[in-house]
Amino acid sequence: MTLPRRRWLRLLAAPGAAAALAGWTGRVAAQARRPAPEERWAELKPSLFGSRAVLDDAGEWLALEVPARAEDAAIVPIAVKARQPQTPARWVRRLHLVVDNNPSPMGVVVAFTPDSGRADLETRLRIEDYSSVRAVAELDDGRLVMTSRYIKASGGCSAPAGKDLAEAMASLGRMRLRVDGAVVAGRPAQAQLMVSHPNVSGLAIDQLTRLAPKPQFVRQIAVRYAGRPVLQADVDFSLSENPSLRFQFLARDEGELVAEVVDTEDRRFTTRLAVRAGPGDAG
Repeated sequence: MTLPRRRWLRLLAAPGAAAALAGWTGRVAAQARRPAPEERWAELKPSLFGSRAVLDDAGEWLALEVPARAEDAAIVPIAVKARQPQTPARWVRRLHLVVDNNPSPMGVVVAFTPDSGRADLETRLRIEDYSSVRAVAELDDGRLVMTSRYIKASGGCSAPAGKDLAEAMASLGRMRLRVDGAVVAGRPAQAQLMVSHPNVSGLAIDQLTRLAPKPQFVRQIAVRYAGRPVLQADVDFSLSENPSLRFQFLARDEGELVAEVVDTEDRRFTTRLAVRAGPGDAG
């Protein structure tokens, strides 16, 4: 329905109407400038993977779970599920999580081993704009395979922290490791690492000072079990505040699960958990 001209003029004269209209037109203009997913990926891929072929056929290897629309763009749950276990004969060497329209598109790179059990990963990401999220797996034979999902989300990287920075820094580096479910020797077991860290992106403007805080975020996470590497993750501010990783490891009779975290200030944090497996297949 078209409003009469006089009514439009009255609406535009109302307090705050000009700002609201400017915001609305800005959003429309931003959406109009947003490239199609395949166009953005064509621009982005050479800078991330060079001339290597990335085949859009990871379905045999991976399933990617991403919400269609984010409830909160600063804490978007992302899950990569491996369709087969890691074995010395056939395994995922690296997993790349790419968010095409984030300021730093390559958000997470995880190196796995056969001792990872399965190349599963669950975490929470910041999403700055409507974007394709891609899981690109490098296989043991060097091939790159990909699966992707599109998500409607905006403002996650530039959103203010969930709580006061001073309060967040007071608990900096506290970590917790836990193992979920039964642990059976010779089979993959699921674990979760939680890290207390504000993961400051440096993109959120303080509304009082109009200044951006110094970026400081977790940049590396390494996990070992019974002295063997399980995963090593290189990450950036795309990881949400208070990072959380769910992953798997190949259980043995007993051993210590050790997680080490390094942030951009070279602060190092370590946590350990003794794990004893129940009887099962030889591992």
